[in-house]
Formats: sequence, structure tokens, C-alpha cells
Amino acid sequence: MKRSVKELCIRVVILLFGLTVAHLGVTLFLLANLGADPFNVLVQGIFRTLDRFADWSFLTHGNVHIVICFLIILALLVVDKSYIKIGTILCMAFGGPIIDFFTRLLSFCFEKGNPLWLNLIVLALGCVILALGMTIVIKSDAGTGPNDLVALVISDKTRRRFGVVRILVDVSFVAVGFLLGGTVGVGTVICAFLVGPVADFFLPRSERFVAAVLRLAGHSGLS
Repeated sequence: MKRSVKELCIRVVILLFGLTVAHLGVTLFLLANLGADPFNVLVQGIFRTLDRFADWSFLTHGNVHIVICFLIILALLVVDKSYIKIGTILCMAFGGPIIDFFTRLLSFCFEKGNPLWLNLIVLALGCVILALGMTIVIKSDAGTGPNDLVALVISDKTRRRFGVVRILVDVSFVAVGFLLGGTVGVGTVICAFLVGPVADFFLPRSERFVAAVLRLAGHSGLS
């Protein structure tokens, strides 16, 4: 069923809300300073490998991140283009600035020298908030971040639980990134095994949240 412009706009607003929540979680994760998230370990490993073999002035971690995201999108266009929506591009465009904003806002609370137990609590809290925001983005049905799309597509195609697939995807990212020279910390391992199961817990609740927002706006929530 074709969506009206109004419904599409509402879904995009829901997506942006979820994206903001998710990247608050990512920011807390990063401020805990216990290792990069699995996707960025992969990006880091590819960046360091390319940097060893080529002296390109334009080669940065951020540029490699963008290229990998675009390659994932291109691959999914071949597999099933219905997964690529306007929100996918929005996730790519706004993720970085949102993290920068929250980093400036919260960095004064996370000075170096914090005890390990405090950093672990911050990291776990970041993973939970990330999973919550991610599920709102997914259930908005307006698009998903390129890295989350990998787990979503595999989960849909194989009819496996999203959380289990997400663990396998994250562990694969970590393994490949580590072999290519990426740095793995205790936070990376916690994230790889925690985000998926927590997302499974939030998915039905996020679906009800999105449906409620659509009903309040005068839509049934059905695609």
C-alpha cells in the first residue's frame, strides 16, 4: 500500500528520534573508552591496512567508514532494494554530527582516570540505549543504518531471530577488523554479545511505540 506524504514524514521523524537515541548510546559507549564498537573495528582494520599499502592524503577513518557504508548499500540494492529507503541516507548523514554533539555535551563527565567499574556501567548503559534507538529506527520502517541493515536482511531472509544474527554479524566484523589491524577492547566484546539480545527485547516494544505514534497522527500504522 502506497504511503501518503504525511505518513512518510511521520515515519522519518520517528526514525530521526530513534537515530538520536541510538547515537546517544554510541557516544556513551565511546566515552567509556573500553574499545570501539564492532563496525568501527572493521572500519579501523580496513583503514590501517589501506594506509600501510598506499600513501593517499584523502585516506581517513571517516572516509573509509563512508565508503564501506556505500558498498553495503550497493550490495543490498542487488540483494533486495526494498530495504534501501530515505532513512538509510539520513542515518549516514546525521550519525556523525549527532555523536559530535553528544560528545561535546557529555565529555566533561568522563575524564581519564575513571575507575573501571564506572566505565563498564557507562558502556553497558550505552549498549542498552543504542539497542533501544536502533529498534525504533528499524520499526519506523523508513530506513535503517547500513551496518544494521546487514543483520536485518540476513534475519529476514533466514527467518532467524534478529538478536542471534546481530551477534554473528558483530563477531564477524570484530574478527575481520582485528585480523586487519583493528584494536579490540573489552567494550568491543561486550557490545558484540549484548546489543543483539537487548534489541530482541526492545523490538516488539518499539513496534508498539511506532504504531501508537502513527495512530495519534491519524494513521493505522499498516504499510
